[in-house]
Amino acid sequence: MAGEKEIRNKIRSVQNMQKITSAMEKVAASKIRKAQAQMEASRPYAERIRRVISHLSEANGESDHPYMVERDVKRVGFIVISTDRGLCGGLNANLFRKVIADMAEWRDKGVEVDMVLVGAKAVQFFKRMGGRVLGTASHLGDQPSVNDLIGAITIMLSAYEEGKIDRLYLMHNVFVSAMSQKPVAAPILPLSQIEDQDEQMQEYWDYIYEPAAEELLDEFLSRYIESQIYRGAVENFACEMAAKMVAMKSATDNAGEIIGKLQLEYNKARQAAITQEISEIVGGAAAVSG
Repeated sequence: MAGEKEIRNKIRSVQNMQKITSAMEKVAASKIRKAQAQMEASRPYAERIRRVISHLSEANGESDHPYMVERDVKRVGFIVISTDRGLCGGLNANLFRKVIADMAEWRDKGVEVDMVLVGAKAVQFFKRMGGRVLGTASHLGDQPSVNDLIGAITIMLSAYEEGKIDRLYLMHNVFVSAMSQKPVAAPILPLSQIEDQDEQMQEYWDYIYEPAAEELLDEFLSRYIESQIYRGAVENFACEMAAKMVAMKSATDNAGEIIGKLQLEYNKARQAAITQEISEIVGGAAAVSG
């Protein structure tokens, strides 16, 4: 059995760790609300630009934009968004398993995969695992911006326009709830014809465009794709904070259990020491009196 001093040091060490994990849990819980607010704030822009594209595609019905045309798949592109930091449970591991499984599925069909990696964890993982990586981005911080992602977006859009890839997917975690997140592969390109769900909108699409609708459509489609990838980054950050909150709560609870066990062990060691001292005193007294 370990000595009293050794057990006390262990208890003190676990208590210090418990304070850290408890603080990290509280920080993550506060950041979830901010991340959810970011997600909500990004929706009106994405919805409005989708409706504008719906109008423009109607006005430009004679010409098929390259982003909206299906073609034979010879190579696909993945934009993988992970976290920059760890301590978030199996969030990144689940995402990477999804990416690897999808890559294997495409390769079984004779289709190769190119990747752009966003997040330090994805860069580290696929650097070890291998794969054709066209570009990387990391350290987006607590408030990702389009400027931080524009390099990754441009690489893949250029590859698609040049015919180097035939489909583009966004791989990231989706925020289901504070207790649940799941990895998804969201199709980005090609864009199917964007149909507006509001039937009344179909009555108002016939506008006069300056410059031409075709030129506007090209610009707005790029902005739309940027908005989708930005939303993916914001949502992945919300998933990170939720997973970190749960992981840190679990670590805090486990630390409490360990402290309880160590305290019990300490009490036993202390009791054994006291019993031994009493036995020694009684034995000494008996020897003197004898």
